Amino acid sequence: MTDVLILGGTGWLSGQVARRWVDAGAAVTCLARGGRPAPAAAALVVADRGEPDAYSAIADREWDEIVDISSRAEHVAAAVAALADRAAHWTYVSTVSVYARDDVEGEDESAPLAEPAQPGDEYDYSREKAAAEASVLAALDDRAAIVRPGLVVGPGDPTDRFGYWVSRFALAGSEPVLVPASTAGVSVIDVDDLADLVFAVGRERWSGVANAVGHGFPLDEVLTLARDVAGHTGEVVSAPGEWLEEHDVSYWMGPRSLPLWLPDEAIGHWTRSNAVYRARGGRLRPLRETLERTLDDERARGLGRERASGLSRADEREILAELR
Repeated sequence: MTDVLILGGTGWLSGQVARRWVDAGAAVTCLARGGRPAPAAAALVVADRGEPDAYSAIADREWDEIVDISSRAEHVAAAVAALADRAAHWTYVSTVSVYARDDVEGEDESAPLAEPAQPGDEYDYSREKAAAEASVLAALDDRAAIVRPGLVVGPGDPTDRFGYWVSRFALAGSEPVLVPASTAGVSVIDVDDLADLVFAVGRERWSGVANAVGHGFPLDEVLTLARDVAGHTGEVVSAPGEWLEEHDVSYWMGPRSLPLWLPDEAIGHWTRSNAVYRARGGRLRPLRETLERTLDDERARGLGRERASGLSRADEREILAELR
């Protein structure tokens, strides 16, 4: 039987990967803090990866596949030190944010990376991921796959970014919705498509680096499609970026933001090459299908709920009133 260790395995993406291995008949072990259950038929080992003995319960076992998604370089380095010699293959899920710049269109996996974080440095997501990649590759080399996703979206998304738009259009109904006036775009990958790829490279023991990203679309096209899926019939009100910033509306994510909106110069962020991903058989389902799946999930979770990203409907109405 195939023995698989998921470092995590109880979260959004890692849980999906664990389920795929379970469905394939593997013996799956999830190592996590224990705040959430492991997927059905997977074993859970409770451990804190910040502790020196985090891997003591599983370090004497041989693993056909190890999957890690951590964004803490020290956690990845410790896992590699404890387990690399016992892993036939290792898949590390990194990010396209690992690249040093995002103002160049269409770059592939050979583009320069951010400077790896060093112990004691202030936390920086890009640099942490770069350091984590370096740890994995230094120890495992041709036994490692590095998967660099872009914006991961779909049902269950804890960041509330992608779901904001289809949810907001559905909530607004015949009322107006605020959008940014932007020439930038967005690239997304459905969480199920990403999980399929992470499972496949582990099953095949593929070694290499792949950007797991979708095709880039202008943001206004994505919003038009989200509006159509949601059945919105109200006015779409566009505001210039500078005006929005002056009114404390942020880019990309977080409270009081317009999610997915990027500075116009960040063209590299949504145009990364996905040629390697597609060559590995990576699926890119139609954007409409992902929006429909996301809207179903948003309705189940509550269209008017408090969100991790986006404007509250009350704040949006206030801003719209100022625009008129």
